[in-house]
Amino acid sequence: MTSLPTADPLARARRLARLLDSAARVPGTQIRFGADAVLGLVPGLGDVAGAALAGYLVLLARRHGAPRSVVLRMLANVAVDTIGGTVPLAGDLFDVAYKSNLRNLALLEGAIERPAATTRTSRLVVVGTLLGIVLLVAGGLVVTVLAIRAIAAAVNSG
Repeated sequence: MTSLPTADPLARARRLARLLDSAARVPGTQIRFGADAVLGLVPGLGDVAGAALAGYLVLLARRHGAPRSVVLRMLANVAVDTIGGTVPLAGDLFDVAYKSNLRNLALLEGAIERPAATTRTSRLVVVGTLLGIVLLVAGGLVVTVLAIRAIAAAVNSG
């Protein structure tokens, strides 16, 4: 009894990423788009469906033992794509440009081929993103407090 050669475990992930992000080309240009951009044309449900399909790549990364930082970075890519895609018309153009599934495929392949380098880079991106969010929230709070003080001063002086 002979054993069959093992198939590439990422072949399905590659096909899905290409289907979602670069399956078709705008004639006469180098612009590629996929089912994610087309699904995004359906208000509300299209972006959710795209996120659900993108979730497969994240699950596959977990199955292959990708580090938590890589998985978090992949989830962030899906979140950015989903949130960006919710803006009418501009979101569809964003889907064509951002290509979160191809980004996640590259992260998954990197995590398998170069685990240490991908983990280190992903940790830096996750920490940088969290720091950016903290700074945005803190800045928003400062602006809010300053605005309330200015309004209170204007009301009290009048």
